[in-house]
Amino acid sequence: MDTTMQLPFKVNIKQNILAYIEFRIPKSLLLKYFAALIALFCCVSLWSQQKEYWLTDVANGQRKVVKDSATAAKFLDSLSQNNFYLTELKSVNESENSIEIFYDKGKNFNGGLIKLEDEVALNLKLPRELYSQNIDSLKKAVSENYRLRGFAFNRVKTKFLGLKNGEPQLELSVAEGERRKLDAIVVRGYEKVPKRFIKNIERDFKGQVYDDKNLSKLNQTLQNHPFVALEKPPQTLFTRDSTQIYLFVQKKKSNTFDGIVGFGNDKNEKFSFNGSLNVNFRNMFNSFETVNIFWQRNPDRGQTFDLKTDIPYVAGSNIGMALNVNVFRQDSTFATFKFLPGIYLNLGIRQKIGLRGTFETSAVTDSLFVGGRDFNKKGVGVWYDYMEPTEIPLFQYKSRLRAEVDLISTRYANDPQSIQQNNFFFSAERNLAIKGNHYLNLRAETALMNSEEEPAVNELLRFGGWDSLRGFNEDTLLADFYYFGTAEYRYLVGEQAFFDIFGQYGGLNNSSLAEKPKLYSFGLGFNFFLPIGLMSFQISNGNQFGNPIRFGDTKIHWGVISRF
Repeated sequence: MDTTMQLPFKVNIKQNILAYIEFRIPKSLLLKYFAALIALFCCVSLWSQQKEYWLTDVANGQRKVVKDSATAAKFLDSLSQNNFYLTELKSVNESENSIEIFYDKGKNFNGGLIKLEDEVALNLKLPRELYSQNIDSLKKAVSENYRLRGFAFNRVKTKFLGLKNGEPQLELSVAEGERRKLDAIVVRGYEKVPKRFIKNIERDFKGQVYDDKNLSKLNQTLQNHPFVALEKPPQTLFTRDSTQIYLFVQKKKSNTFDGIVGFGNDKNEKFSFNGSLNVNFRNMFNSFETVNIFWQRNPDRGQTFDLKTDIPYVAGSNIGMALNVNVFRQDSTFATFKFLPGIYLNLGIRQKIGLRGTFETSAVTDSLFVGGRDFNKKGVGVWYDYMEPTEIPLFQYKSRLRAEVDLISTRYANDPQSIQQNNFFFSAERNLAIKGNHYLNLRAETALMNSEEEPAVNELLRFGGWDSLRGFNEDTLLADFYYFGTAEYRYLVGEQAFFDIFGQYGGLNNSSLAEKPKLYSFGLGFNFFLPIGLMSFQISNGNQFGNPIRFGDTKIHWGVISRF
């Protein structure tokens, strides 16, 4: 017979106990008991806080003090977690104000004789047996070595073989797992990016070993790209039989307006104004196309108009098209028109090689300009361009290289025979990290016009100015051969500004004037980001070696690059 009585309600045991205590003991006496207990607890706590706990290592005599017994116990437990498995408590001495604990850590079992599996020893190029003072570091190094070779999920295992002369012996083996490679690259976010651009990335990275080196290289490839920006580093999706890299990109504001204002004296020692405007319309149709419009006026009343169009992926291929129209007019003396159509091949994200034609005509409009001649030019040329992106937004790129060779046929007015000319151009630039926020920018440029006859003045190479020898006016140095080098020290102030000091050395050859001067330029400036864009300010001075520095030759350039 079931005699269990089912209660119609739940019993709260805690409330029942408190109710029982409250019923049997008067409230006033209960309060006194609680007060006495609290006072006793405070005394015990105060006494325990006055005690000092000293931990002494009997092996070397090192002592340390801890605040209480719990901390002392935690310290002793940590020794076993750091490979002192035979830690022994020797004795405990208690005095009126302190407790001193003597312990012996014993041997650190993180060192010992390691026997490697044959395959592991072969891969690491290590002997079959070796002694390691830090087994944990060895295991980490072995795991990292396998991970860099694509075994992302390798496991390093050790097996205890016993003690020999008091030293542990272990066998080390590696469970490699499946070797991982980059099987696919998936773009998310800005999905209108040209398909050929993604195919070029896949060509460079698909099939490569999955490791930090290739992931970092992929991330760097897209850093400071002119048209796309990474929202976050490349993400990896592992499946049973594939490794996919996800690129979360967004479309950049890549249209730019670049205005530069210059002040200085012209060749007649008169203060003059000069400047340039440079407008780039980029990627408006999601094909990475560029339309560049450039205008410049120099202090000697020369004006340049330049129009460039570039389409990198024609019909979804790696073939690009480029078109350049250039007009130069020197006051009322002469005018030159140049047309350069071309095609090129994208060798990758960073490299291009191209073929172009040259059609140029020049007319002398001033009869007193005896150094000039009317001419027409036709020719063909090849060029190569390499650009490595930078991780620093204030710099345009980390490395840049440009080489050009043109074979030109020139026919002068009133001369039935054509003259053969060969034109060469080379430019290289590199930003070097010195230490911390200190950088060094190195640049070199040279050009040569090799002609069967002495070239006319209106077909000579022009250089000098903001983007060349900065201590000279824009496009006022004329030569059939020139060269210059720049060394510029840059100090970064955070990610928003940098200061620079530069020096330049160069030379030119002007056959028509029989001149071969050596030139120098120096100055300083700063660049920093404003809400409207990147602002630049430069003060420079330059002259020919042997001539004194003149304050009146100082050039001031101020400019801003704004994106929209």
